[in-house]
Amino acid sequence: MTSQTIALDAKRPPYTGYAMAAIGAALFASKGILIKLAYAQGIDAETTLALRMILALPFYVVIGLHAVRGMKAKGETMPDTTLMLRMIGVGLIGYWTSSYLDFKGLEYISAHFERLILFTYPLFVVLFGAAFFRQPIRLKALLAFAVSYAGLALLFVQNMAASGSATTTGTLYVLAAAVTFALYQLLAKPLIMKIGPQLFTCIAMGAAGIAVILQFLATHPVETILVSPSLWGLGLALAFGATVLPSFFLSAALKQISAQANATIGMLSPVVTIVLAMAVLGDTVGVSEWLGAALVIVGIGWFTLSERKG
Repeated sequence: MTSQTIALDAKRPPYTGYAMAAIGAALFASKGILIKLAYAQGIDAETTLALRMILALPFYVVIGLHAVRGMKAKGETMPDTTLMLRMIGVGLIGYWTSSYLDFKGLEYISAHFERLILFTYPLFVVLFGAAFFRQPIRLKALLAFAVSYAGLALLFVQNMAASGSATTTGTLYVLAAAVTFALYQLLAKPLIMKIGPQLFTCIAMGAAGIAVILQFLATHPVETILVSPSLWGLGLALAFGATVLPSFFLSAALKQISAQANATIGMLSPVVTIVLAMAVLGDTVGVSEWLGAALVIVGIGWFTLSERKG
């Protein structure tokens, strides 16, 4: 291969990276749609979340064992009891509490409204960072809050007119999910720096999975989990297609494209959710709802990209 060919290859845009980032964002966007399809067959949040965890845990067990083997082969120190307990606690916040609140909220509000509320979690990261971790808060974060929540307020009014008090209940659940996920992000970062993302995620997910299953057993007869094959299929799609697989697509994308490019493509996720909700669930999205969605995406998008540039 000549030096000219190498130079041309270096200038060629990493289309594979862009494609993987887009696929990952689309798969994440399908989560709310799959949950709504499961609810349409008569199961509740606790059962749906239990199905997801039962089917996702084997993947994370395998990944976790591989991570442990790699650490031992390199002679790295395994986490002590204190560190393990911290990872378990953080996992319970992010993968159990936040996920349960999100699933519960979807019993009351539309999938696209839920996705847009969750999309605002970076702003809560900034607020918590300033309140508890002495991180500086910038004016652009407050402006992003104003723009994004103006969009959410518009969407809330539209949904309130259509669904009444259920909109308030669902919004509060999903807003609490965004808050707890932001807290998880802040608490998880130092642990990930110490132990690495693979093992941390597997331990956190494993702890949350056990909590989800215990919650299900405490609130439902055990035979309730014996659902129809179609619901097991939706559970597998939710566990693998909307949880495990997109995380690998996004990780692979980051090897080929910048974090800023990945974040930009990730902004397509709420739009994909809206399109899927219209195509699969038959949701009707009016002009005012598109305007509200645009305000949310513009606010978070501007904040995210300006933070990465800074």
